[in-house]
Amino acid sequence: MQRVRKVPLRKCVGCQTMRPKRELMRVVLTPQGDVVVDGTGKRNGRGAYLCPDPECFKQARKRKSLERALKVSIPVGVLDSLECQMQEDKSIDRSE
Repeated sequence: MQRVRKVPLRKCVGCQTMRPKRELMRVVLTPQGDVVVDGTGKRNGRGAYLCPDPECFKQARKRKSLERALKVSIPVGVLDSLECQMQEDKSIDRSE
């Protein structure tokens, strides 16, 4: 009998759907206080997950659910740069 591995699930803070961890993008509040997109999924710090869909990011931004998940207020400039980083990471993932 084969052992079936559990697929780790996480909830998107934008659309509130449960998805496999590998399908989501991780946003991290680092110990230094920076908010960055974590492409590896292993960076130290408090993390929140988002679908790689611009609509999910817009919902999370509008509801401030990303700020609530990371327990920190995020300046508008940082949110804009996060959106750009997510677009870049998304385009890199598709090319592989």
